[in-house]
Amino acid sequence: MRKLSAIVLALCIFTVNPGAASESYLDLAEVRSFIDDFSKRHQYPKSFLTALIGDVEKQVQVLDAIQRPAEKKKNWREYREIFITEKRINEGLQFWAENAVILEAAEQQFGIPPEIVVAIIGVESFYGRFKGRYPVLDSLVTLGFEYEPRKKFFRSELEHFLLLTKEEALDPSTIKGSYAGAMGKSQFISSSYRRYAVDFDENGKRDLWDSNADAIGSVANYLKEHGWQADQPVTFPVTVKGDRYKALLKKGLKPAAPIIELSQYGVKLRDDSPVKEGEVALLEFKKDNSSEYWVGLNNFYVITRYNHSSMYAMAVYQLSQQVKQDFKDYVAQN
Repeated sequence: MRKLSAIVLALCIFTVNPGAASESYLDLAEVRSFIDDFSKRHQYPKSFLTALIGDVEKQVQVLDAIQRPAEKKKNWREYREIFITEKRINEGLQFWAENAVILEAAEQQFGIPPEIVVAIIGVESFYGRFKGRYPVLDSLVTLGFEYEPRKKFFRSELEHFLLLTKEEALDPSTIKGSYAGAMGKSQFISSSYRRYAVDFDENGKRDLWDSNADAIGSVANYLKEHGWQADQPVTFPVTVKGDRYKALLKKGLKPAAPIIELSQYGVKLRDDSPVKEGEVALLEFKKDNSSEYWVGLNNFYVITRYNHSSMYAMAVYQLSQQVKQDFKDYVAQN
């Protein structure tokens, strides 16, 4: 009887939710419509795409992660401590030294300082240490059909991903990246990969996973295409007084406030400020019990095109300056 009861119990467990095992994104009408439309517009084999999406597993962790990005849950002190560390600086110095010729070539072609490229790759993937653990196809399908705030964006990225893997002869079912689908050492999303990645080592393919040359050249090309101005400053600190400066904070990240008008808002330039004219954006970085204030110039705004966060861009900038400051001594000692 005990044996019979165990068998009955096991059968009950497997039949409590008979539909669970057969759940598939192919059951959704909007997914089937996507497959039909994409296949027709891009002459993409429908049977292959159906099989791909039929094997997709819902990424619950992705839906959770996208709703709590680091920029929203941390203040500037906490955020800075993630990226401006001795280990990341030291590995940045090593990455620069090992790729000095490539970085110099990228600066010559694209006009981007080596330290900025080094810092972006350092912040994005810790110089290739963390390239992502989520299956990109599964992440993009999950976000494209389940994340209501940005369904349109992620479905577009899903399209770009499918086209990218076809163009670059990649297996879409094996590629891993961030929870939002960013890939490689430079953490490009699919649309950026297609538009801005370059074959900088000229071996016939754009490889952002294993080619430092392609990762470096692609980051440099991305920044150039977004308007980087060579030999121009990025950002510098200011002080504020009163409350009128708060009106400038509402203007966003794009430089729009004339420097000559800052004093009217209680914003004071320091004597060593690198520029005295042009337009800037006022930036506030909240710490535990205080704030610090900087102004962002065009090149700071360009960095935010990589990640639309002032804390991200400031982490890139400060890491770049620390690496640049230590580089000569590192080369001399090694």
